[in-house]
Amino acid sequence: MAKIYMIIAGMAIVTYLPRMLPMVVLNRFELPPLLVRWLRLIPPAVLAALTAQSIFVRNTGVVFSWRNIYLLAALPCFLVALKSRSLMWTVATGLISVIILNQFKPLLF
Repeated sequence: MAKIYMIIAGMAIVTYLPRMLPMVVLNRFELPPLLVRWLRLIPPAVLAALTAQSIFVRNTGVVFSWRNIYLLAALPCFLVALKSRSLMWTVATGLISVIILNQFKPLLF
């Protein structure tokens, strides 16, 4: 049992150190404005990459067809996200869109 606790403690340290060390080291320096602007673009870029992969990649490969229900569900999500700027409404729109498209998939395609 002690071995399991040692493993959990080791994993916690290995996970925490890469997050804590840059904050401690970089806290002492003033970062250039260009670097700060570039760092602010990383989260949206990662989100876009993950979202695009979940929309377009299927078991058979990349699918850009209108038969891709996730692509069809992404269209109203995009509009709701632009209009509302609310993550909750965007996710709710996506869930409802996928549920509806899955229910009517035999009729649509």
